[in-house]
Amino acid sequence: MADARPLDGFRSAPSASGKPGAAAAAPPKGTPYGGTRLVGTFFGSSGPSGTAWHCTGSVIATASKNIVLTAAHCGLSMKNDYIFVPKFVKGAGPDRQPYGIFHIQHIFLDPRYVPDNGSTTTRKPWSDLDTAFARVSANQQGKQLQDAVGGGLTFTKPSGYTHRNVTVVGYPSHAHNGAGRALKCTVPTKQLPGYRQMSMTCGGYYGGVSGSPWITDYKDGATTGHVIGNLGGYNGGGNDANVDYISYAPAFGTDAANLLAYAVAGQDPPSDLPPYKGIEAKLPGGAGRWQHARLTASGDYTGDHRSDLVVVWSDGETTLYPGDGKGGFLPRKRLQRANSTWTHARTITGGDFAGGDLSDLLVRWSDGEVTLYPDVSAAGLGQEVRMAKPGSVWKNAVQISAGQFHGGTNATDLLVRWSDGELTLYTSVGAGTFGTEKRLLAPNGAWKNTTLLTSGNFSGKATWDVLVRWADGELDAYPGTSAAGLGTKSRLRGPNALWKHDLVMTAGDYTPNRTRDDLIVRWSDGETTLYADTGAKALGAENTLVYPGT
Repeated sequence: MADARPLDGFRSAPSASGKPGAAAAAPPKGTPYGGTRLVGTFFGSSGPSGTAWHCTGSVIATASKNIVLTAAHCGLSMKNDYIFVPKFVKGAGPDRQPYGIFHIQHIFLDPRYVPDNGSTTTRKPWSDLDTAFARVSANQQGKQLQDAVGGGLTFTKPSGYTHRNVTVVGYPSHAHNGAGRALKCTVPTKQLPGYRQMSMTCGGYYGGVSGSPWITDYKDGATTGHVIGNLGGYNGGGNDANVDYISYAPAFGTDAANLLAYAVAGQDPPSDLPPYKGIEAKLPGGAGRWQHARLTASGDYTGDHRSDLVVVWSDGETTLYPGDGKGGFLPRKRLQRANSTWTHARTITGGDFAGGDLSDLLVRWSDGEVTLYPDVSAAGLGQEVRMAKPGSVWKNAVQISAGQFHGGTNATDLLVRWSDGELTLYTSVGAGTFGTEKRLLAPNGAWKNTTLLTSGNFSGKATWDVLVRWADGELDAYPGTSAAGLGTKSRLRGPNALWKHDLVMTAGDYTPNRTRDDLIVRWSDGETTLYADTGAKALGAENTLVYPGT
């Protein structure tokens, strides 16, 4: 066993590999230290004095007092001759380990965790289930695991994927850790898109760290703490380049909680559990479909006083996605089948121009015609009203956005950015009339570079705000825009490469605060994101509606 291949020896790329998927330069690095009594590693028949330690485990506080958390891809290959050694000391024999050694009696795995062919890991949705629990016997002194170490970590379902400080403690393999010391790193986490998993960036997490606990309130010497995941998941817990500084962890949910309950009871989970499908996107269709979402508009098209999403697709199909008011959507309604006419729609916006109970849809067509569809609903677009004839000057209206810019109670105003950079506000727009025109900016070169424009109530004031994405990726808000002029610019993002991939955006009231301050962005790869409760100075919380690569 001293020469055996580690159970999770897949990570070998150095930090400076430069391979695809690498993190930004100079990521933080883990700190080698003496370890904690709540975390240890596993050995086969070589015993704890050898060099072939495998994976990482942690003590979980349970009524049975004998449960160890690790990764499922580790547990798949562990046999009953394996032992768990808390706070392992390299070179010390079994009787000299600080808390003794604990023989594995049984490994509890979710039967739906199925590795890819020829591997113990997987990149499939069920990599979310890469969690295992080992039940161990008493140590040489007859003490149960929790009694020996004096405590245990509390299994905890996290409220989300984003955390400011999470500490990950693990034991890298001998090839990268000759001293056999534990490694710890405290870093923020975020979601691995498309998976029920967290992601962290910290160097030094080579093979051997699989199963490492992700602890939200870690303290050296503590006998308690809250663990929200274990290092594992997609590709065994790392990106496709297998670099040492990108690590993943399944975020504990009901599946892991049920598995723990089976382990405490000493029972294997049933083999006929419902198939695991992974997390479901809040908008159906997948990224490949959403790459074809050309235009979007927000408005109350169902009469429930919250925003719904209208999408015009590249084939002319027009679809309504009713919002549920909680950042999600109800089943879609098709307003128009794929057709050649709607492929000529060039820009759209939702407003309250016709005075009905439902929002209206304003469309500028490729030939310069402008059409209003009053009271759009799940039943269809309704009778159109011509606002401007084909061949009109409106052919030069590059972007339009409805809003509430004159202190009224509804979005009856229309902001227009023209091809020469001019910016115009039309107040009190109605069916068949553009109301009163006011020039906010004369033709200019700078505003020719506004790639996208939308409106919302980001500042919380009576008069709405304008949000602009520039050609260089800069994102700016103009709070308090009115007929008197643009508000004072507030930068949300400086020029950057990421936001150049923002190809379609709209703002509406999609979350419980009942304010039109939620920004929806469709990215170039089809990923679609909702930034909930966005402010005039900062983007709101990021929520994925459509995951990339799905």
